[in-house]
Amino acid sequence: MYNIKNIDLPIQSILPRLYEHLNHHTNVILVAPPGTGKTSLVPLSLLDASWKQEKKLIMLEPRRIATRAAAKQMSFLCQEEIGQTIGYRTRMEKAISPKTTIEVVTQGLFLRHLLNNPLLDDVAGVIFDEIHERSLDADMCLGLCRNLQQHLRPDLRLIAMSATPALSNLQQILDCEVLESKNDIHPITIHHRKRDLTHFRDLPTVMAAEITQSYHQDQGNILAFLPGAGEIHKTASLLHLPNAEILPLYGDLPSQEQDKALHLPAGHHKRRIVLSTSIAETSLTVPGVRIVVDGGFRRVPQLNADTGLTRLQTQRISKAAATQRAGRAGREGPGIVYKLWTNATERALPLHDRPEILEAELSEFLLICQTWSEIMGISIQDIPLPDSPAIGVIEAAKDLLILLGAMNNDGTITAFGKKIAQFGAHPRMAAMMLSASSPAEKALAADIAALLEERDPLRHEEQAFVDIKTRLQWLNHFPPSRQDQGLWHRLRKVSQDYRKRLRLDQISSPAKDPALLICAAFPDRLAQRRSDLGSFRLAGGGSAYLSTQDPFAKENLLAVASVHVNKRTNICLATPIHPIVLMQFLENKAQIEQETALDTVSGKVIMRERLRFGRLVLQDRNVPANAQAAFPVLLQYVCNHLTKVLNWTDQAKQLQARCQFARDHLKREDIPDLSEESLKANREIWLSPWLDGLTSLEEIQQLNLMQILENYLGYSLCQELDKMLPKSILLKNRHFTIDYTQPHPVISAHAHYFYGINETPTIAKGQIALQCCLLSPANRPQAITNNLQRFWNEGWKDMRRDMRGRYPKHDWPENPATVILPVTPQKSQR
Repeated sequence: MYNIKNIDLPIQSILPRLYEHLNHHTNVILVAPPGTGKTSLVPLSLLDASWKQEKKLIMLEPRRIATRAAAKQMSFLCQEEIGQTIGYRTRMEKAISPKTTIEVVTQGLFLRHLLNNPLLDDVAGVIFDEIHERSLDADMCLGLCRNLQQHLRPDLRLIAMSATPALSNLQQILDCEVLESKNDIHPITIHHRKRDLTHFRDLPTVMAAEITQSYHQDQGNILAFLPGAGEIHKTASLLHLPNAEILPLYGDLPSQEQDKALHLPAGHHKRRIVLSTSIAETSLTVPGVRIVVDGGFRRVPQLNADTGLTRLQTQRISKAAATQRAGRAGREGPGIVYKLWTNATERALPLHDRPEILEAELSEFLLICQTWSEIMGISIQDIPLPDSPAIGVIEAAKDLLILLGAMNNDGTITAFGKKIAQFGAHPRMAAMMLSASSPAEKALAADIAALLEERDPLRHEEQAFVDIKTRLQWLNHFPPSRQDQGLWHRLRKVSQDYRKRLRLDQISSPAKDPALLICAAFPDRLAQRRSDLGSFRLAGGGSAYLSTQDPFAKENLLAVASVHVNKRTNICLATPIHPIVLMQFLENKAQIEQETALDTVSGKVIMRERLRFGRLVLQDRNVPANAQAAFPVLLQYVCNHLTKVLNWTDQAKQLQARCQFARDHLKREDIPDLSEESLKANREIWLSPWLDGLTSLEEIQQLNLMQILENYLGYSLCQELDKMLPKSILLKNRHFTIDYTQPHPVISAHAHYFYGINETPTIAKGQIALQCCLLSPANRPQAITNNLQRFWNEGWKDMRRDMRGRYPKHDWPENPATVILPVTPQKSQR
């Protein structure tokens, strides 16, 4: 084992056992309290392990600050410069050389290394530091490495290190023993407040008061935990203590400022007060701390189900996190802990923080896991994970990846998606930068990505409107008098890093209009103005809002780059999008919906065309429908209004009635049913061919319905029908139409046309006797009979008497059956 005898840290007692265990087993979980030295000494203790075989050890850290601090501490213990035996890599910087044997790497960077070098052929073992934090990247790193070990690298050592023994899921995945260091920390005295905070906004004031009181009554340096940089700066502004050095510590600080809090210079006499976020819970050692003041809150990423966006939410810490924080006070001697909450609140705290995989947006997770599964030829379900994410969140992630062009509908990764996965940025940012074509666009994309990954530099400005162009201009030419110089410096550094990845000249001038690039990253945040000023509808669903005072509140369309989700979604950074740019973005992405409907006023079929992207209707217009589009609308309308739309002439009605009579009374089932119900049901057969090419009701009303129905029956049936059930009958050399629409077929004529007829006229080869309707000279029915002989004998006498009195000039014979009167040929009587 590598010689570290001159170092005195509590973890050393278990290192020989760990060393021996890894000589015979590939996996192990090491549990040791915070501050025992596991981050610094475990990698060093394995430097000369036989299974290492001249390969590297990789130690994964959750944050950049912890990565750099761990590497520097190990280099210090080895009495070497950083970048020799011990090196580190983060997205922003690196310090390595050909001699580097231990690399400390951020989890996110290691994921990209895995996709580029899935065999890890130059790596002997991977150490997962602070695995209990259960970050999303940590879960992925663990799952992919274990999967690699199971399939291709059985010799790969996996060492998981944790400050808490609650790791049943992890032990099941690694199928290994747990080695626990029982080193006790120094005794700690814990004090709770008698009352909880009235409101979270009071935290800086209460924290400053508690620090001030402890500073005057206790001895030692103070470590205070606050949820974010805003609370840290507010607390610092309220502290006025003699001979005290107040040091902030959070992720966005420049590395030089972070190092001030992590190193205690020799001969330093001022008492130190370190105001830190949760990054000082684990991994990092803040020297000289004897007092911890815990605010009890932290910021964690949480998925908003309504918007599909992950936001940082302030919430209470868990009991496990509170224990971690308290342990910082007892590392170098007896300590004191002030918890700014009551005993009752302590009992109600959750035991552990929820894993990030159950809270965050998972598009990057899904992209990396699916890419890995395709590389390894396995199913994504084969990747062992401590917790399984919700199906709905995975589906939302898939939808976003499809929208970005990174994934196909069947879940496979596209060629563009593979580039995104290996680029080393969130899929949105990677899609934006990889979609840039010209050098100017790439430079602008790098600037936008830098701006979106860091905090808005104008977030504290009272009149800071949402125009992203203002920030982009200042990013390259920001005034030296402006505040947050450190932030502006980081922005430029991130942008330069992305330019390097895009193989771009660092001095390339960026393009002017960011709208198209923003749409490439946030297609679901294309925003369309509603009727209310400042209210917008998002393409991905939901609403977003702007101050009515913002110049963009009146814009019709915005490309939105950043939103803040609280009680509602507020637009933070955006730019208007020009119609030409919009159409360029929508190419092959938007859907054209066509909806045809009949305009009952004009009688024409109108086609309504909508250009739709997501939930937005970007264009809506009415155009005359072509014949093909009009056909189903007209057919359905005619079906619903069969008797009103078509020109039902008397001939057509009689044909319909004749067919029905033949079916009902002559049992001719072979004759098509022309009832309204049957015509509706069979409209595709008898009507469709006649609607081809038509686009309006006026054209339909001009159709010859009689011809259509006869065509439906066919020539032979029409001929047969005319013989069985003729349209008319001949009386005295005149044709009289038979009315089949009555319950029984009727022939109507003036009485004298029936004179001389003793036998009632029949149809259907004599099977059916017609009803004979005898009309007066004024064409009014006077008698109806289906037996003329009986009528002449019984009923005619009364009719004759009435008709002679009213029409004396006409002939009303006593016995019409025997009288034959000459009749002048006339037109057929209807």
